[in-house]
Amino acid sequence: MNIRLLAVDIDGTLLDSRARLPDAHRDALVDVSARGIEVALATGRSFHFTQPIADLLPIPLTLIVNNGALVKDRSGVSVMRRLLSRDVARRVLADTHVHRESVAIMFDRPIGHDMRQMIYEHMDWSHPNRRGYFDKNKAFIAQSAVPLAETLTEDPIQVMFNGSVAPMRALVASLRAMPIADRFSVAVTEYEKRDFALIDVNGAGCSKGSTLARWAAARGLTRDEVMAAGDNLNDVEMLDFAGTAVVMGNATDAMKARGYWVTGTNDEGGLADAIRMRFQT
Repeated sequence: MNIRLLAVDIDGTLLDSRARLPDAHRDALVDVSARGIEVALATGRSFHFTQPIADLLPIPLTLIVNNGALVKDRSGVSVMRRLLSRDVARRVLADTHVHRESVAIMFDRPIGHDMRQMIYEHMDWSHPNRRGYFDKNKAFIAQSAVPLAETLTEDPIQVMFNGSVAPMRALVASLRAMPIADRFSVAVTEYEKRDFALIDVNGAGCSKGSTLARWAAARGLTRDEVMAAGDNLNDVEMLDFAGTAVVMGNATDAMKARGYWVTGTNDEGGLADAIRMRFQT
């Protein structure tokens, strides 16, 4: 069956190891778009952090952001949402108090109306693994003068944690052991070489994969008409859903062992190679 929708992860897949967009990857996406294939960026990034990458691609795009919590158009309008209950968010914050210096809350607020998309109480933004993100997104980040739970006057997109891999793995285990674990989902993104991990607590059943499935169904597409490319743990559900699943050569051995089609690394034009082979461009 012909592919009609291509979903591409950003970090470690579309971008190279220096967070640049390779010409080969851009050109490959431009080519498939010209063939009438819909392209979606499916990422753990928030919209405001995704938009600069989308602006580098001169093609129609759908943006599946925040690990599937939102689907937005290029202007930032949300066309699908799966938010986290504020009551669940409060419970998560209460039960993870030991991680209060590595947690933030993300809201879906119209850009220009309320720039405070991410709210934190305690966070050391000078940490090498956080500083670059803060420098690029500080216009959308605000420190709360009150406990984070008191900022939950609306349902958030997610509760977000970040830190070294070992404590974040322990956090994931404790989250999944919570009595209300069935009321939220946990997305894990690990960068072992940097000793850094990102943990997103989203609404129940929310993932890149479940949202990609909803989006495909809304477009009248079957999973066999969907191709997806990714590299990290938060891509697993998306890759499992897609009829054609590609994992990058820079992914971990555990990801490669899951039986996906393995292409070259993000520094070798691996995404472009996979697209070229599938579509014979």
